[in-house]
Amino acid sequence: MSIKVLIIDDEVDFCFFVQKNLMRNDLFNVIYATKGDEGIKLAEQESPDIIILDLFMPDMPGEDVAIALREKESTANIPILYVTALVSNEDIAARGDNKIGNNYVLPKPVQTKKLIQAILDVLEESENM
Repeated sequence: MSIKVLIIDDEVDFCFFVQKNLMRNDLFNVIYATKGDEGIKLAEQESPDIIILDLFMPDMPGEDVAIALREKESTANIPILYVTALVSNEDIAARGDNKIGNNYVLPKPVQTKKLIQAILDVLEESENM
């Protein structure tokens, strides 16, 4: 069984880094888009198990991408894991959790081990809902 991951992030280097590191583990199949609208289309076409979404992108903010995904029946229930360089571990701790709504958030730079654990946690939680 393979977990299909869609990354939507304007930083090509980040997308490539995550894709390369996750695909070292046979558990993951990783695709990516570098623009919000491309990511929405790819999510509809590919039906990923989880989306890793940059919270702040120049063409379309991550929250707008998430709203668009939630409005479409085919993508409404795909779990989202936000990543951002603009929110620190301290900011997340001050919030008292690591979520934005029902979506998890990880600060960049992202360690592969933490990312894998976050993906598995988000998927497990979404199965239990």
